[in-house]
Amino acid sequence: MADKNFRAEIVVIGLVQGVGFRYFVYRTAEKLSLPGFVKNLYNGNVYTVVEGEKYKIDEFYNKLKIGPMHAHVKDSSIKLSESKNEFKKFEIRY
Repeated sequence: MADKNFRAEIVVIGLVQGVGFRYFVYRTAEKLSLPGFVKNLYNGNVYTVVEGEKYKIDEFYNKLKIGPMHAHVKDSSIKLSESKNEFKKFEIRY
């Protein structure tokens, strides 16, 4: 059961648009081999969905809570559910 895959929906709040945050998320997901997507929301937050093993998702989420150098993360949330095996790769959506 340790290799069970999960789906994580993550919202990051703060100064996270216009600072390279989506590219930071993309590179982090690629390094951890987590498929999914990231996109800016109209309210200024960043929304990410990834699927993979729990330990990888935990590591990914911990990095997003810090963000890249010019970002300022005020808050974040994560919602875990069962993986839908929906993604083959990670992408930035517009």
